[in-house]
Amino acid sequence: MAEAVHPSSQQAAALVSELLAFIARPDEDDHSFNALALRLFAHQFQHNTAFQKFCQQRGRTPRSVRHWRDIPAVPINGFKDLTLSCTPPEACERVFMTSGTTRGDVKGRHYHPQLQVYDLSMTQNFRQRFMAGRERMRMGILFPSEQLMPNSSLAHYLALALHQFGTPESRYYLNTEGLQLDALCTTLAQVQASGEPFAWLGASYSFVHLMDALQARGLSFRLPVGSRLLDTGGFKGQSREMDMDAFYASLASTFGVPRSACINMYGMTELSTQFYDAGNAQLPAVKSGPHWIRTRVLDPLTGQEMPEGERGILAHTDLGNFNSVTTILTEDVGMAVAGGFLLLGRAQGAQAKGCSLAVDEFLRAAQS
Repeated sequence: MAEAVHPSSQQAAALVSELLAFIARPDEDDHSFNALALRLFAHQFQHNTAFQKFCQQRGRTPRSVRHWRDIPAVPINGFKDLTLSCTPPEACERVFMTSGTTRGDVKGRHYHPQLQVYDLSMTQNFRQRFMAGRERMRMGILFPSEQLMPNSSLAHYLALALHQFGTPESRYYLNTEGLQLDALCTTLAQVQASGEPFAWLGASYSFVHLMDALQARGLSFRLPVGSRLLDTGGFKGQSREMDMDAFYASLASTFGVPRSACINMYGMTELSTQFYDAGNAQLPAVKSGPHWIRTRVLDPLTGQEMPEGERGILAHTDLGNFNSVTTILTEDVGMAVAGGFLLLGRAQGAQAKGCSLAVDEFLRAAQS
């Protein structure tokens, strides 16, 4: 078996250049997506040792794989147990780490040699899916800065939103001392009086804490027309649990923003691209991504793609993951529908067992 070697700077730079051009174009057809996915697969097969072993056990090599759907999906927990990087970790500009909520202190690591691809992926997609035609908005961020959390992909994502799309008055309202509630209430009152559209962005659990704090003060607001809210992530272990319908109803009543302007972002540390819905007037809301990411719904036991309308485990092929692996098998249950997919929760029962078996198979192959 040939030893994986690290990519030359010229080879990696050429791939990055091609990928940046692909993301920047307004749309791409299936043929172009497939061609670039196969080039990335060949690159990762050559330079990512753990991934190479897994593919060889599956009988999948650059010679035999002819379509992006045939690229082996790496279980998401592989990022916790192995170094999935074509570039030596010490040479990478940034490493994003998972929160470690599912396996205690064991954190998944996603290595980024440079952030050009991640940043362009985020800004292109965010401009189209959240900004709704506006160049900039006054923003409030309900999450720590990336100076406080340098290994958090969400902290970097929100920093990009603030710096690329926020007005000069935009700022953070959460720091090491907690919610800056007095400053936050002052801002909300100012915005409400000014008629200037405002955007709240943060983790879902931060919104729960904020709404509880405002309720304790007997406060609610009516943000101006055009205001938008963006939440991401869940509540588990971070705040009181809330039914999602109650959560969005509470957001709408607390801030006077229609549920159709309450956007949920679905992303993860192991991806370089995010998914959005078009508001949460109805649940579950359909989520979709840009042209450089594709999603399938798989049977975790067989790996076969499920028909539209049937539940399975979400697998994402993200061309933004040029340095790790393009295709990951999540532990999220979903269903393919017209226009995208529905996110239905975490794997349980037989589905969870299937995910565990997939992880075991991957680790045995990669560590052999």
